[in-house]
Amino acid sequence: MAITTDLFRRSMSLFPGAVTLITTGSGDNRRGITATAVCSVSDSPPSLLVCVNRKSATCDAISATGRFSVQLLDEESDHIALAFAGKLQGADKFSAGDWTDTGLGQPRLTTALACLSCRVLTESDSGSHRIFVGEIEDAVLAEGGALVYARSRFHRLQAAG
Repeated sequence: MAITTDLFRRSMSLFPGAVTLITTGSGDNRRGITATAVCSVSDSPPSLLVCVNRKSATCDAISATGRFSVQLLDEESDHIALAFAGKLQGADKFSAGDWTDTGLGQPRLTTALACLSCRVLTESDSGSHRIFVGEIEDAVLAEGGALVYARSRFHRLQAAG
């Protein structure tokens, strides 16, 4: 028995997810989206997967360049998450936040808790999305708390007890 799109979305909203940006390209050809569909695949080789809507310019750009970077947002970056979630378009999204480039030429948000630069190993389509598995070739890490999304809202983690 299939479930409705609405029930699926409501179910998934219960799963807290780290808020990330998936970015690619350079200059006026930079593209990016806000995503929670990011997870580790393997430590040998170090790799992760990201799911990107096939209708997005970001999906096309990752396929064309064969590269992407993942920015793990800190708990103060909800305004940047919103900019990349559709508030801004194209390269204009990068006006939110302080950006530089990774050593491999991918966009890097200087306030991100982690910036992982990846080379695409595989890509495959599933429903409305393309799944990219990328080998992590460079990582820049910082201290701080991660921004989390659940029940259609941003949250900040608090230490237990």
